[in-house]
Amino acid sequence: MSQFIIEAVYFLTALLFIYGLKRMASPVTARSGILIAGIGMVLAVLAAFLYGFDVREAAQEHLTMNVALVLIALGLGLGWAWYSGKKVAMTDMPQMVALYNGMGGGAAAAIAATELFSGNAQSHGVVVSILAVLGGLIGAVALSGSLIAWAKLDGRMNGVIRLPAQQLINLVLFLGSLALGAYIVASGIEGGISFPLIALFFILALILGVLLTTPIGGADMPVVISLYNAFTGLAVAFEGFVLQNPAMIIAGTVVGSAGTLLTLMMAKAMNRPVSNVIFSQFGGDDGSEDGDIEGTMKPADASDAAIAMYYASKVIIVPGYGLAVAQAQHKLYEFVKLLQKQGVDVAFAIHPVAGRMPGHMNVLLAEAGVPYDIIHDLEDINEDFPQADVAIVLGANDVVNPAARHRKSSPIYGMPILNVDMARQAYVVKRGQGKGYSGVENELFFAENTSMVYGDAQKVMVQMIEAVKSLG
Repeated sequence: MSQFIIEAVYFLTALLFIYGLKRMASPVTARSGILIAGIGMVLAVLAAFLYGFDVREAAQEHLTMNVALVLIALGLGLGWAWYSGKKVAMTDMPQMVALYNGMGGGAAAAIAATELFSGNAQSHGVVVSILAVLGGLIGAVALSGSLIAWAKLDGRMNGVIRLPAQQLINLVLFLGSLALGAYIVASGIEGGISFPLIALFFILALILGVLLTTPIGGADMPVVISLYNAFTGLAVAFEGFVLQNPAMIIAGTVVGSAGTLLTLMMAKAMNRPVSNVIFSQFGGDDGSEDGDIEGTMKPADASDAAIAMYYASKVIIVPGYGLAVAQAQHKLYEFVKLLQKQGVDVAFAIHPVAGRMPGHMNVLLAEAGVPYDIIHDLEDINEDFPQADVAIVLGANDVVNPAARHRKSSPIYGMPILNVDMARQAYVVKRGQGKGYSGVENELFFAENTSMVYGDAQKVMVQMIEAVKSLG
């Protein structure tokens, strides 16, 4: 009877995971989707406890100790997650996502290590042993790679670190890990398990994750985070087969497939294959001197930009990471409501890789209460820019650079961009004249119809609000 209950709970868990993920596809229903999937995870944990009490008698002698350890781990994990989730600032959300994703990969690697060191995986046959090795390899890469991504996003590691013969070193590490994994599987069949080799296998996998991520620049971090999310899901699914846990198999498969699709979509949005993100350096020298760009940067006052938008018919706003850094989303929406009260048609334009993680700008605007119906993706709004009286860019850079259309020597060449330069007038809110995260000079800043509003986005928005209110 208990086995029937466990299977029923796992089946319900699967339904909740899938339905929750479906609701996460829309900003309108995303919050409820997260809650539904969370309920599914709670049920999966309860089912795991039921399974623990239902195991054969031979395993009962350590049951009390195991349950106590699990409860302690759950308490520590829940407490830390609750505290950090409440404390984290919106600007720190990308690195928290990277960190949590790394923990998932690390958990899968830990399961693989336990099953391999104990010999349980090998005792269940070749297929289970292979899945344990693959899950351990992928999970370890996701763990160390995600930690490097977190360090880069959190400012603890700056720039890119590229070794001589980097790709050759990575290839040797990858092939070495696979060879060790194959030897571990073969050793299990023959009845002999080499503990030092298993440890070396995981060490090589962790080093591979580090070396895969250190050469990648910050502009590619959204794709990297999504890719490691897919890795984590795949590793969890493999370890679910090893433990014969349906909830892990389903959750891992759903996360892995969703992460893979998102990674491919974001890479497509940048017009770059995923292999180019991983194996090529993005940014740095764009093959041109600043003098090749015609025009000059023209400064403008925040009040002048605000008045121009106040008397416009249509305004398109492009948010970027600078908006998140300044925590200016609430002031921005306050300004938007003033424009709407005047009868101005206001819309937000979101590039797929704006910010530091997938959907970063959508989350930022949702936190400020911006209605979903005025937030549009690139493909839905790009044709509207020529009809816009004013387009304003807040902290974005590479995603609005016209060089992507025509400068073949630029590393962002071919990447779809938001057509800000086609608006009648463009304003760019920027703290200084520096280049973006990719290190590529932005031609938009020098365009005839572009003016630069220098300053922190929070302070600029306050000045714009004051200027508009003075008109009424």
